[in-house]
Amino acid sequence: MTVSIVLASASEGRSDLLRRTGIPFLVDPSNCSETTDAHDPETHVRILALRKATEVSLRRPYDIVIGADTVIDLDGQMLGKPTSPADAEAMLKKLVGRTHRLVSGIAILHGASEKMYQGVESTAVHLRFLSREQIRAYVASGEPIGKSGSYEIQGLGATIIDRIEGDFANVVGLPLAHLARALQEFGVRVP
Repeated sequence: MTVSIVLASASEGRSDLLRRTGIPFLVDPSNCSETTDAHDPETHVRILALRKATEVSLRRPYDIVIGADTVIDLDGQMLGKPTSPADAEAMLKKLVGRTHRLVSGIAILHGASEKMYQGVESTAVHLRFLSREQIRAYVASGEPIGKSGSYEIQGLGATIIDRIEGDFANVVGLPLAHLARALQEFGVRVP
C-alpha cells in the first residue's frame, strides 16, 4: 500500500512551503473547530494542530498527516485571525512598533501505526512603527483578513516587518526545519 504525505490545511502559504521541500504531498483540509480553552499559546496551537491532523487521519489512516496551527502571542495575549477590517486595524495598532512571538504547533500522525509527533516553534517578530494612515492603507489592501496577527510576511506585510529572530518559514505558518526533523521519525527524508 502506498503511503501519502497529507497536509491537513487549506493554507496556500503552508502548501507553498511544503512544496519547496520536494516532498510529494496531497492537501486535505480539516474542517474542525479552531477554538480551545487553552490559556497559553503553546498549548492552544498544540491542541489545534493535533485536532486538525486527527480529523484528517481518521479519513486517511494509512497516510502520514500533517496538522498545523499558528497564533500570535503579544505579552501573553493570544491574537488569531481578524474577522473584519476593523478587527485587523485594531490588531495591527497593538502590534506595530513592538515585538511579538509567532507560535506554531505541528502534529504528525500515522493512524495505522498509531505513531504521533507534536511540537511547537516560536519566532520573534518586530513590526516597524506605522501611522494610522499606513495601517488603514495596509488593511484596505485586503491582505490582513484571515491572517494570524493581521499580516502576511510573504506578501505586502513584508514591508511592515523590521526583523525576525527565528525561523522565517514559521512566520509563514509551517516551521520547515522543525518539520523536516520530525518527518524523519516517520521514515520521510527531506532532500
